[in-house]
Amino acid sequence: MRLTAKPVNTHPTEIKLHQVSNIVEISFDDGSVFQLPSEYLRVYTPSAEAVGHAPGQEVLQVGKEDVTIKEIKPVGNYAIALVFSDGHDSGIYTWDLLYKLGAEYQALWANYLHNLEAAGYKRKEPLQN
Repeated sequence: MRLTAKPVNTHPTEIKLHQVSNIVEISFDDGSVFQLPSEYLRVYTPSAEAVGHAPGQEVLQVGKEDVTIKEIKPVGNYAIALVFSDGHDSGIYTWDLLYKLGAEYQALWANYLHNLEAAGYKRKEPLQN
């Protein structure tokens, strides 16, 4: 799903991958701390594979309930790339996008669940570790 992230002029001070819970915890220099599930980050990947090359080409990401993050790679001083257990590794998550994903988590997750339902996909409960 295509998202536009406005500049927030804040940067991460710490990024932790909690492998047991499949959560990425990101602390920003404005004091904000966000806990973002692997599935959520995967379905909101900014890669062309998911969002296409132009509006209207987005591909709803389904079946990602059990995806995990295998690696977090720095991209310059402005982003990270996530390597997921399903082989996806082409999304570059800028600081602005990560902040938006954290700050708007409730609304974005609800929107994703609505889109799944509208597409007729029944989401399964993810595996518990």
